[in-house]
Amino acid sequence: MTALPDIQTSATPSSKDPRRDALARLTPFGWTGGMAVILIGLALSFFLAGYFVIYWRNADMDFMIVYNALVLNEGKPQAFFDHPSYFTILSVKSWFQLMHSLGLLDAWKLSSIPSALNVPAFDAAMTSAVRAGRVAAWLTATIFVLAFAALARCIFRDWRIALLATFAFAFSGGIAVHMRILRSELIAACLFTLALMLLIAVSRRASTWRPMALAGAAALCVLGLQNKVQIILLIAGLPLMMLPFGTPESTSTAFWNNSARAWIATLGAAVVAALMFSLAWPLIAAGLEPESMDIAQLNALIGGKFGVYQVALLCWIGLAMIVYAVIWRISLTETLTSMFAVIAGASLGLLALYLQYDPQNAVAVINPIEKMLVFAGAPATTATEGGKILAAISLLFDGVISVLKRYTFVLFTSPRPTVFLTWLVIPGIVYAWLKGERQVAIQATLLLLSAIGIDALGVRRNLKAEYFILTDPLIILAGALLLEKLNDLRWSKWAYPIGAALIVAHVAISQAEPVKHVMKRSGPEYICEWNEYYEPELPMPWCDKPPKRP
Repeated sequence: MTALPDIQTSATPSSKDPRRDALARLTPFGWTGGMAVILIGLALSFFLAGYFVIYWRNADMDFMIVYNALVLNEGKPQAFFDHPSYFTILSVKSWFQLMHSLGLLDAWKLSSIPSALNVPAFDAAMTSAVRAGRVAAWLTATIFVLAFAALARCIFRDWRIALLATFAFAFSGGIAVHMRILRSELIAACLFTLALMLLIAVSRRASTWRPMALAGAAALCVLGLQNKVQIILLIAGLPLMMLPFGTPESTSTAFWNNSARAWIATLGAAVVAALMFSLAWPLIAAGLEPESMDIAQLNALIGGKFGVYQVALLCWIGLAMIVYAVIWRISLTETLTSMFAVIAGASLGLLALYLQYDPQNAVAVINPIEKMLVFAGAPATTATEGGKILAAISLLFDGVISVLKRYTFVLFTSPRPTVFLTWLVIPGIVYAWLKGERQVAIQATLLLLSAIGIDALGVRRNLKAEYFILTDPLIILAGALLLEKLNDLRWSKWAYPIGAALIVAHVAISQAEPVKHVMKRSGPEYICEWNEYYEPELPMPWCDKPPKRP
């Protein structure tokens, strides 16, 4: 093999002067201090460029979420099911109740909002409700940052890499947008990210309780799907992403070596899976009920039949688990137990729909792609009709080209700092491969390709800043995995200036969109065209139609 070019990373005593360690210089406050800096930075960003913004600045989707929280607190049925934003609505509903019980919020239910004819009173009430909702979004984002940090510590042996990854996530374009507005992507994407990180953590070393972690990951994925149906695309890619994440230490522990105890555990897992699936079955049946699907205006994706690709997805997940077991020498008993655990975890996650049951939520969750196509653009909808495979491939190819232009930042600028990480991830993959670190190169490649693929589909809706949260974590994890494996790079003379530049760019670019919203001087978003559909009992003062109140 030819010698690699010298980039000043050789492990000589003189080159490992602690003063040249880029990781140490980039994390001067330690783990606790670094996390404090991150959380304080998020809070300052939120209150300086988010909380006090006029209430109608982000009407889509702030008004939809706030309205549904208000009507649910009034004891009326939910009106919005498109994403379906299930946990976003429930969290804001519960937050309103808590704030009201503490005497901090009067506008907590629909009847507490004055008529739009009284504009000053209406504006004051909506301002307090929307700001309360924004606080809920900020707290939600903060909780997910803390959860990301905890799992990053489980994945990366060096806490400094875990801290830098957490910083990149906390100040990513996705978090910057979602921590100050009410949208469905935040909870959904973060739950999927936690599931991915949990799987990576348990894949690296064997554990007797590893099937329980798989059950938790399955539950997190289903819970995420209940908030944003687009997460089905990430879930479909997850089995492939996980294949290269095993290690020689991943081989099953002695407990799972097909002993009598192991088979008893497998039998127990099968019983639990059957029980949980039977409890979840009424929700699945409700999601496939023809009348409910007609109300949702869904059209079957394949052959005029519903449920086809859902079964195919389950088979794909099972096949990937078998392949993983063969590659990394997972015992038969642990493999079967893990499969039953996934069924049990997914069923448990589905049961969360009973917290505020409505059959339309079940329809959206059970038929996610059909639900997506209801709101897809004409080219995407046409490409899925009649098996037009070439048209679909052409759309995907165009999307990939558009994404790659965005990743250059030069050809297509965007308020997304993670594009600068791709400038290091791509050459890092090449360098890792040439250095013989093939496994981490494959891991990072699959994560990056998954991000590109999901973003390519998001291009059909202009890849708005709100969609960054879906794929930013994949890029960040790819970079952190490479940094961990190519650890000697931290001694390079270029490591610290590049890292410092990335930190500055990350903060500056991520705050561009929030600052832009603060600086806007235009009037209210014109949402009157969907007022009757999404907010039938809460007309806006600037809309032409007279108020319609109960």
